[in-house]
Amino acid sequence: MSDRNIVPPRFFMFCVVVIATLLLVLYSSFLLHLSDHSFIPRSVLELVFVNNTSHDFKPSFKREQITPPPLNSQGSKVQPQRCQLSNSSQKSNSPTQMGKMACDTTLALLRVFMYDLPPEFHFGLLNWKETANQTWPDVNNPKLVPPYPGGLNLQHSVEYWLTLDLLSSNIAKVFRPCSAIRVQNASQANVVFVPFFSSLSYNQHSKIHGKEKVSINKMLQERLVQFLMGREEWKRSGGRDHVIVAHHPNSMVHARRKLGSSILVLADFGRYPSKIANIQKDIIAPYRHLVNTTPRAESASYEERSTLLYFQGTIYRKAGGAVRHELYYLLKDEKDVHFTFGSTRRNGIQQASQGMALSKFCLNIAGDTPSSNRLFDAIVSHCVPVIISDKIELPFEDVLDYSEFSLFIRASDAVRKGYLLNLLRSIKQEKWTKMWERLKNITQHFEYQYPSQPRDAVNMIWEEVAHKIPSLQLNLHRKNRYQRS
Repeated sequence: MSDRNIVPPRFFMFCVVVIATLLLVLYSSFLLHLSDHSFIPRSVLELVFVNNTSHDFKPSFKREQITPPPLNSQGSKVQPQRCQLSNSSQKSNSPTQMGKMACDTTLALLRVFMYDLPPEFHFGLLNWKETANQTWPDVNNPKLVPPYPGGLNLQHSVEYWLTLDLLSSNIAKVFRPCSAIRVQNASQANVVFVPFFSSLSYNQHSKIHGKEKVSINKMLQERLVQFLMGREEWKRSGGRDHVIVAHHPNSMVHARRKLGSSILVLADFGRYPSKIANIQKDIIAPYRHLVNTTPRAESASYEERSTLLYFQGTIYRKAGGAVRHELYYLLKDEKDVHFTFGSTRRNGIQQASQGMALSKFCLNIAGDTPSSNRLFDAIVSHCVPVIISDKIELPFEDVLDYSEFSLFIRASDAVRKGYLLNLLRSIKQEKWTKMWERLKNITQHFEYQYPSQPRDAVNMIWEEVAHKIPSLQLNLHRKNRYQRS
């Protein structure tokens, strides 16, 4: 017999490898497109095959829902909406550059019922004028969405971004992650969202003008309390499943005691008694940063950052912020330290953006409250934060270890002569670079944007709300033990 008819072993093995690879690809695709009744949860398949883009985020998996799709106000089934599942480093919102998958409301991380409050509680505060009894602006086109005021107003704009995200969750043209979905029936929701722009109301309408006896801000809060107390959704849980954003420390001051049973989204607990606000039931959300985000590829390295320590802001503060002026007198004459007064006026934000981006460490010192926007400006500048605030609470600390990219110093140690600078100068380039690399990896979690993007601040906040659901349900079920039918 001729040897020409014998298949060479190497060629045979090559064919086997090629065929096996093709089968593996086809099988993976098959698994990904299985129905929701697959023995592998669809949410897991999406994470494995579609959204495996970062090892820094620790998602919380929820049990697959077995309830039928929720009904809309007409009683018909809500059709699945398309949602974005893409690499979070992408900047374009073009659907052609995003992975697109159906987002079934029964598989969303969170189902949210949102009250249709009159516009005067939300977009009316942005001078948006409704037409024909229109409650909400058209959010199909991001370019037509009413803008939020700039300057210091922007740092407390959390409720604006969360409201936009819920409004867009039922719009097929808007591609966004499937974290939270708005449902029309409160009985099918995990939580109830109250769309009151409380921080903007405080910033722009807390003063009495002309012949007014009550400020617009106080009047809106009183009307909100009256509205909520009359709703069956509030009575059913005593407000415990309601989500209210009060990010500015002075917002909701007239209503917080009556609405304190709800899940509050706050900047910190500095001006709240523990019975009203605490980490067990409430959520700490990041400030919206004011400086520009430094692109990852343009982030200055250790050698390129000539300033050792940077601080620019209000120096004289009361109460817990008294440490600021003590540090000022200790550090103001150090040659490699920038410690000066600054504000948002006269190009102040641009100066801070440039200064932070060229500094190794950035000070975040307690002011009138334990937290400040400066921490998040430092994070997006990839400037290692030095946190001197003994009572600070931090956003997303259940999934983020801040010690990996920040330094914490007790106020009593910080004001000891020479302590702070000696500590910072002792940190070697290798350790600083490791923290700098970590900063670049977690910056995305502190970005507010519309439409929302995977793992950004909006999605992280919804994740935090979802974390509260088990304990919320436990407390509600215990409360119902001895209720008579």
